[in-house]
Amino acid sequence: MKHIAVIGAGTMGNGIAHTFAQNKFKVRLIDNNQESLKRGLETIAKNLDRMVAKNTITEEKKTQTLTNITTYTEIKEAVECANLVVEAATENLNLKLNIFKQLDTFCSKDTILATNTSSISITQIAAVTTRPETVIGMHFMNPVPLMKLVEIIPGYNTSDVVTEAVIAISKTLGKIPVKVNDYPGFVANRILMPMINEAIETLYNGVAGVEEIDTVMTLGMAHPMGPLQLADFIGLDTCLSILNVMFDGFKNPKYAPSPLLVNMVHAGKLGVKSGEGFYNYQETRKAENVAKQFLK
Repeated sequence: MKHIAVIGAGTMGNGIAHTFAQNKFKVRLIDNNQESLKRGLETIAKNLDRMVAKNTITEEKKTQTLTNITTYTEIKEAVECANLVVEAATENLNLKLNIFKQLDTFCSKDTILATNTSSISITQIAAVTTRPETVIGMHFMNPVPLMKLVEIIPGYNTSDVVTEAVIAISKTLGKIPVKVNDYPGFVANRILMPMINEAIETLYNGVAGVEEIDTVMTLGMAHPMGPLQLADFIGLDTCLSILNVMFDGFKNPKYAPSPLLVNMVHAGKLGVKSGEGFYNYQETRKAENVAKQFLK
């Protein structure tokens, strides 16, 4: 199983493509936006440069990894020969269902169809295909090249053979796969998102400021970053989507998104990706751009 297709060249998609390519898989990275593909490859190259600088990999390994990635804007051509497809598009149910309908048409019947969804039902996604036994969740953590965990989520009809194959593939990537059941949010986000939401509510209710809340959690709970900074890193729109999926799935008010989170997303303050969330990243970006001008 050496031919992999990854759908989506964003943060998760390019990280997944990078990880497979670095481990000698032939990867076809797919996005309908040529500019997104360009940015995705640039991100992969920058991350590889960091690894070379830290002596984690050699320059030869970097070159080989980039050579293993080919880009496509059309799904059909890219997935025809794939042994495994990993969908890493935006966390939107209708978008994912549409992609899996196409994969069902274009892929070989033996192709494993995986989704990197962080909250949506695998069984629901599999139901739009004629081969639900080959559909599975493969939830990587961000940043993919560095984080060891992969949540493996079989749907109601996923075969044991497919589940074991995906667990084995994850191990060849140097990851630690953990099999979990198909419920909204799975394990990682079912625990993480209510914590982030509660941190946002704590801010919304005026208990403390952004830096104070994050400092309590980093110094008091030994978290590597505070929940508000982590929300910025994940993307506030993604956090909102995951909470909505869990709220709809469980009908439990504890998963209802904070009004502050909803308003920030509506205002376009999405975190790092937009330049501003709970923290302001605009000045940092300006400084980086000035530095680049001097380094040219």
